[in-house]
Amino acid sequence: MKYKQIDSNLFIKNRKKFTAAMSPNSIAVFNSNDIYPVSADSTLPFAQHRDIFYLSGVDQEESVLVLFPDAPFESQREILFVRETNEHIAVWEGAKLTKEQAFEVSGIKTVYWLDDFQKVLKELMAYAETMYINTNEHYRSAVETQTREDRFIKWWKETYPAHRVAKSNPILQKIRSIKEPEEIALIQQACDITEKGFRRILNFVKPGVWEYEIEAELIHEFIRNRSKGFAYTPIIAAGNNSNVLHYIENNQQCLSGDIILFDTAAEYANYSSDLSRTIPVNGRYSKRQRQVYDAVLRVKNEATKMLAPGTLWRSYHEEVGKIMTSELLGLGLIDKADIQNEDPAWPAYKKYFMHGTSHHMGLDTHDYGLLHLPMEANMVFTVEPGIYIPEEGFGIRIEDNVVIQQQGEPINLMKNIPILADEIEDLMN
Repeated sequence: MKYKQIDSNLFIKNRKKFTAAMSPNSIAVFNSNDIYPVSADSTLPFAQHRDIFYLSGVDQEESVLVLFPDAPFESQREILFVRETNEHIAVWEGAKLTKEQAFEVSGIKTVYWLDDFQKVLKELMAYAETMYINTNEHYRSAVETQTREDRFIKWWKETYPAHRVAKSNPILQKIRSIKEPEEIALIQQACDITEKGFRRILNFVKPGVWEYEIEAELIHEFIRNRSKGFAYTPIIAAGNNSNVLHYIENNQQCLSGDIILFDTAAEYANYSSDLSRTIPVNGRYSKRQRQVYDAVLRVKNEATKMLAPGTLWRSYHEEVGKIMTSELLGLGLIDKADIQNEDPAWPAYKKYFMHGTSHHMGLDTHDYGLLHLPMEANMVFTVEPGIYIPEEGFGIRIEDNVVIQQQGEPINLMKNIPILADEIEDLMN
């Protein structure tokens, strides 16, 4: 891995939080992701399942974690299974974790080779009454591919039909949404790498440059700072492309007078950052672009203040909508008649600001978190309002990542990334 090894105490704490929420005499199993094929003998780069990483720190394919806090013997309460390594594998694929290294990474003392998994599990299941299956229940999930976890769950339920079944996901949604100090430090590192990339492109952008050239500058800066690369598919949207919320082609030329909307950020140690900025190609915002930019920034600043313990996600977005409505009135994009005649299910401001303002962030860019529960301290959220005006040929989004505090305003993990229009113009010129 490119990142520095994470202290195993983080994963020990995470496992304790999970097992404390399990019912008596229950067992939970977590699997690594598959390596996905492309065609012929080609595969996509491996990306670890975030749940097993969160609970063990193991960042390797064909690994399995078993948690059984009420097992009769201490050596059975936390077990890690990893792929057996040998000299042949080391030559062709690189070294895999030894049992000793797996312990150093995870803090788990009992480590077996994966070939022993079914034999060991059979003994454990004789003691257990309930099995926790790890299904994907994220509110934005739309997965059509069967995962390694899916295949295991099917086999597990068929092989042990007499056991009760419970779900790991509700526990993970709660505990993963509240970050440990070590996790916040890793997200901060991802944000710091993102800052380096953004400052690099401020000196690179000029009329005539292509979106993909900017993408290349960013990936260069990210990787040279120990990131695997982008935390999500990068959006580098010049001109009217900036009105497409998930524009990812990045294949157009940037012209003088255009703005470029960036939604690009680095990962670090599997933790995400999530940045949006909007800059002028020629180094100067037009008067209208500046008006809209400053309006979006005011909404972001006011929205950030509302992220506090006890806040409900739905109520928060309703309040942000009121602030955005005021700004759109000031910009002349909507009028009082639009508001009076609006559909409550799709308010007038949604014509120009159609997405949410904030989402949980962490190991996943859209991280775990139950949206019907009040916000709590040490949750990490994005703040990302935008105004999109196709008829004027540009859209603007501004986004930072913040940590909710028990008291006072959230801590902005991106406070050092240029955001004021004057500052961006000065750096570009």
